[in-house]
Amino acid sequence: MDISIKHGLPEQQKSACVILGIFERRKLSPAAEKMDQACGGRLSKILKSGDMEGKREQSLMLHQIEGSACERILLVGCGKEKDFNDNAYRKALKTASEALLKSGARDAVNFLTELSVSEHSSGWKIRQSIEIIEHSRYRPDHLKSEKDDEQKLRKFTLAVSDSSELKSAKQGLAIGQAIAHGSALARKLGNLPGNICTPTYLATQAAKLAKQSNTLKVRALGQKQMETLGMGALLSVAKGSSQPPKLIEMNYQGGKKTDKPIVLVGKGITFDSGGISIKPSAAMDEMKYDMCGAASVIGTMAAINELQLPLNVIAIVPSCENLPDGAASKPGDIVTSMSGQTIEVLNTDAEGRLILCDALTYSEKFKPKAVIDVATLTGACVIALGRHACGLLSNDERLAQSLLDAGTASGDRAWQMPLWDEYQEQLKSNFADIANIGGREAGTITAACFLARFSKNFKWAHLDIAGVAWQGGSNKGATGRPVALLSQYLLNQCGKNYQQP
Repeated sequence: MDISIKHGLPEQQKSACVILGIFERRKLSPAAEKMDQACGGRLSKILKSGDMEGKREQSLMLHQIEGSACERILLVGCGKEKDFNDNAYRKALKTASEALLKSGARDAVNFLTELSVSEHSSGWKIRQSIEIIEHSRYRPDHLKSEKDDEQKLRKFTLAVSDSSELKSAKQGLAIGQAIAHGSALARKLGNLPGNICTPTYLATQAAKLAKQSNTLKVRALGQKQMETLGMGALLSVAKGSSQPPKLIEMNYQGGKKTDKPIVLVGKGITFDSGGISIKPSAAMDEMKYDMCGAASVIGTMAAINELQLPLNVIAIVPSCENLPDGAASKPGDIVTSMSGQTIEVLNTDAEGRLILCDALTYSEKFKPKAVIDVATLTGACVIALGRHACGLLSNDERLAQSLLDAGTASGDRAWQMPLWDEYQEQLKSNFADIANIGGREAGTITAACFLARFSKNFKWAHLDIAGVAWQGGSNKGATGRPVALLSQYLLNQCGKNYQQP
């Protein structure tokens, strides 16, 4: 889809659809007022007839309104004007995107981007609009012989109220498109079935990104290399599968050679049956999503590579399947991690932390500025936070706050949970240095406490995305989160050094 920015009057847009905002009690936004005046008060009359109040999630499509140059006018409810904040703006964009895509319009001009939103710049508003329209356009139908529905929208134009805002808007356009592309890649990888998206397939997709870039290099370590490194925890998970494990390393060098890198670690269990501690069969197909941490990290690398951010970022993706067979790890087995710490495997379904701990130890060799791991780690996080926020735990408060701020700015929110030493008591083992589970209580926290044992030598944060990485039901599919959060965090690390590509 072609996306562009434009400065102009709504009534003069020769478009298939012009999108305008309406606040509660039928109050027209500034752009809607201009259109109403040009149409001889036609919009006001239609609203007074009771077709629309202006509440959130309301929309009304009007056709062939005399006085306008467009074929359609899409009125979108924005709620109460005094409550029109970041969240309300995003909801209005989502409502507009869904209504627009259901119409026959092949092009549209969006004037919601001219609305005032909590002192945000045009760039931020443009970026949000792009991310939301592209998210709405995505269809997980690339393996279907017949596609779900035809994508009629071919051109999307975003309005700015003043030509002086064009520079900010263009940067927002670049950022929004890059994040949308990264999120779409993460969703595509996440939605692929386990028989296609294997550890080898993930490595191949990462390598494809590197072939298109001068700043990104990718390599994948195989089983023998991991054995040489002593990655006994990671390899213990892979024992029950015929698919070879991979440790994918993506090295993006956009900064100075002397700059310390930020390391992103993504859990890449391409299918999780639970191993010998097998999961219930109901909804087990959704365990293809246990590699969404890896997918989001790869998607983020695609986004920063597109933007050519002036940073050094390394992504580490430990990847394997967790399946039961005669060679699979058993409850009670003791394995030795790359760090030398021994682990009693009390539950083979707590496997994500076993592959992550070796990846965290491996990350130490890069002398990182910070390490952030991303994982669909615990069902307990879904119970604690639901589907709205991912769990955040960290050994460094400044790093944690930076991620929280990035989540707020991007709309891809996180919520911090405690990482107190008292919880470490639950991981005691009579036979090894540490057990891989800590009982039913505080499951998300004890999982992070396990990872903290392997992150003592660097600033580290853990994002548990089990509740946000995918949704079930009739809209089943990967969400692409937290690509937006991670990308925003990395953008923030650039400070004033980032210039529009």
